[in-house]
Amino acid sequence: MRPAACCRAWLAATLLALVLPAQAGLPDVITAVKPGIVAVGTFNPVDSPRFAFRGSGFAVGDGTLIVTNQHVLPPASDVEALNRLAVLVPRGGKVSESRPARLVGSDRAHDLVLLKIDGPPLPPLALGGAEAAREGMSIALIGFPIAGALGYSPVTHRGIIAAITAIALPAPTSRQLDPRALQKLREGAFDIFQLDATAYPGNSGGPVLDAETGEVVAVVNMVLVRGTRENAIQFPSGISYAIPVRHVHEMLAQASAAAGQPTASSQTR
Repeated sequence: MRPAACCRAWLAATLLALVLPAQAGLPDVITAVKPGIVAVGTFNPVDSPRFAFRGSGFAVGDGTLIVTNQHVLPPASDVEALNRLAVLVPRGGKVSESRPARLVGSDRAHDLVLLKIDGPPLPPLALGGAEAAREGMSIALIGFPIAGALGYSPVTHRGIIAAITAIALPAPTSRQLDPRALQKLREGAFDIFQLDATAYPGNSGGPVLDAETGEVVAVVNMVLVRGTRENAIQFPSGISYAIPVRHVHEMLAQASAAAGQPTASSQTR
């Protein structure tokens, strides 16, 4: 073999050895975190279907706390629906068991909420450090894309953090522009992650993971699609955004302080 060809062969083998460990680790990451992934919605025993899906979520802290997006929940004016909050939790590798849930913490400015579920704890996901994410970092997001059509088995998509950019999340309606929301807007924008990974309506509230360690680095927040939500199946844009995990840490700390308990973010590695 000529020296140039030998050099190219050595370089290709070296690059393959560097890439394979991350790829080989993702199946283990998925297996480890899936038991803590839940579908969030409302439950009514007289409805058909009884569970009305609204988004994704994941267990943190002691395993009875669930993180998801504020916009995944019914509007505050729909008290009846809020009283029927529920999550579907894993059973036998699939999400099928319904558990009642209640709101115990929120961060409206960053579109995050904390729910408390009844029953045995789920395996909590570990939260990454506040500054763990970097542009170009390999990530995986897990949730229930278009769950009404595709069912309630968690789906994983892989990509990278494409950009860290500033954004300000407006209140969904002018009625929600209370003094606290206005103060947050005055404080200016905050960083949000743009993801180079396929996400769909239904992924909102699901975790964005470090593909190598499985630690949560962000929460899926918005999926930019053209036309209606239904058109996402035919015309996916692939532009997704996620809220950095530091805001989850802050929400957990506030909720724990309000309850007079140690911080629930102690699962951080």
